[in-house]
Amino acid sequence: MNSYLLEHISENMAPLAVEGFHKPGSLTLASGAWIHAAGSFTLEKGTHPLNPHDQWVWLVVEKGSILLRWDQHDLALSAGSTCFLPGGNKPCSIIAEEQIRCLWIALEGPLSPMVVRKMGALLHMPLKQGALPSQIYLAEQIVQVIVRHTGTADATYQLQHLMYGMIASHWGQPVAMDAMLSHEIAKVVDTLRSNQYKDNFSLADMAAISRMPMETFRKRFVAEVGMPPLSYVLHCKMERAKELLRDQNYSVRQAGAEVGMQDPYHFSKQFKHIVGISPSAFMKQASMPAATIRGVVSNKKKK
Repeated sequence: MNSYLLEHISENMAPLAVEGFHKPGSLTLASGAWIHAAGSFTLEKGTHPLNPHDQWVWLVVEKGSILLRWDQHDLALSAGSTCFLPGGNKPCSIIAEEQIRCLWIALEGPLSPMVVRKMGALLHMPLKQGALPSQIYLAEQIVQVIVRHTGTADATYQLQHLMYGMIASHWGQPVAMDAMLSHEIAKVVDTLRSNQYKDNFSLADMAAISRMPMETFRKRFVAEVGMPPLSYVLHCKMERAKELLRDQNYSVRQAGAEVGMQDPYHFSKQFKHIVGISPSAFMKQASMPAATIRGVVSNKKKK
C-alpha cells in the first residue's frame, strides 16, 4: 500500500492507516486554498520515516507522545499537540515510545501559506502548537469525509466548510464541538475576542457576561468548547501574541502588554509553555528570509 505521508506501511498495518485525496471543484480552486489529502494512522513503538511531500501538512497527535525529528530539529509532541510539516525533502521521522495515533491534513493552493500562517505556524520549520478540541473534532470530520469520497469532488464544499471552521475556531470565533455555540457561551467568546484578548477576564467575569452561576458557566463552557474557560483564554492570548511578534514587529514587552501580561517574564514563561519556544526565539525564526519560502520536491503520485 502506497501512502502520502508514511514511508512504509506493511500489510498487517494497513487497517490502522487510512487516507484519502481530494479533487477540488471549480469554486474550491478559485478560493486559493484547499485540502489536498488527509488521513490518520496508528503506529507501534519504534522509528517511522515520513515521505517527502509537496504540501504543508498539519499533524495532530491524538493519542500518546512522539518525538518528531525534522532535519536537525527535534520536537516533542504529546496528545493534543500539533505542528505543520513544511513541504520539501528534509528528512523527517516519528519516534514513538508507545503506541500512538495521529491524524494529518495536507493543504494545497497558492493561498495555503496564508492559511498556515493564520493557524499560527511558521512556513519553514515545524513548531509545537496546541489545538482547541473543536479543531481536532473538525479535523476528524475532514478525515472521515475525505476517506469516504477519495479521488472525487463530491464533498469539495463540505471540506471547504470544515477547513474554514478550523481556522475560525483557531481565531476564537464561536465554533462549537458539534454545532453553533449557545447564545450564552457565544456572547462570552465574542466579548473576549472584541478587544483582542487585552483584558484579563476572570472566571467570575465571564460567568457574569453569560448571566449564569459560575460553576454552571464553567461546565457549560467545557461541554460546548471542549476546554476550561481560562485555558481557552490563554490559548487565544498566545495566538494573538504570535501575530503581533511576527507580523507587526512588536517587542516581547509590547506583545505581552497587548495580551494583558505586563510582566515580560510571566509572558515569556507562558508563551514558551504554550508554543514550545521563547518569544525572542519565535521572532528570530519568523524574521528569517527562509520563513517565507520552502524547498519543494516532486512527490510521486499516490494511487
